[in-house]
Amino acid sequence: MSERPAKTSTSAKYKRIVLKLSGEVLRGKGADPIDPQILEDICRQVKVAHDTGVEVCVVIGGGNIFRGLTGSQRGVDRTTGDYMGMLATVINSLAIMDCLEKMGVSCRVQSAIPMNQVAEPFILRRAIRHLEKGRVVIFAAGTGNPYFSTDTTAALRASEIRADIIMKATKVDGIYNKDPKKHEDAVRYDKITFIDCLKQRLNVMDSTAFSLCLDNNMPILVFDLNAPDVITRAIHGETVGTLVHS
Repeated sequence: MSERPAKTSTSAKYKRIVLKLSGEVLRGKGADPIDPQILEDICRQVKVAHDTGVEVCVVIGGGNIFRGLTGSQRGVDRTTGDYMGMLATVINSLAIMDCLEKMGVSCRVQSAIPMNQVAEPFILRRAIRHLEKGRVVIFAAGTGNPYFSTDTTAALRASEIRADIIMKATKVDGIYNKDPKKHEDAVRYDKITFIDCLKQRLNVMDSTAFSLCLDNNMPILVFDLNAPDVITRAIHGETVGTLVHS
């Protein structure tokens, strides 16, 4: 499996990114928690970004398998449910790793919960070294603590590795001034500041994750994962989705 020292293409706007995916994007329309075609489509875009020379990290949720908050509504203890959700993110991370490796992309899964037989422990300097060697790094098991979302994981890891941006893939094409499903006159922003998001109470990420990004001047790009080649277009600086900046 080929590895290469990361050399960013002159056409790429970002050198190091954190791609944040929700677990639900893997489900598709069927009952299978991981749709093979969707998984392949996502990994193909990650491969294109990687081949461009961009250093790529991935954080994925586990909502397609189990979500701690939902579990607590069904009688599962919240702490236990959150740990179950963290394990679900490991399953998704391994699926992405397997798919990427079959495409010839070298990658590593780093888990916040020790499980040495399936993933490396999260070690910051080792993660950065993997990126410098041209490997995709997938951060699994959240922060390793209950009561924190994978949004917070993405904000924390992005700050730790000094990423240029968090790219948050969603099912909507950006941030609107109000719910576009309920209001036909909703307006989508191309760019918006953190302060304006707070003033308008726009739900970009959960409050902990958003505060981390605000405090560390970490820009967030929110976009529709289903748009054609959207990750590739985003890393080249095309206007896609909504950019939240300081």
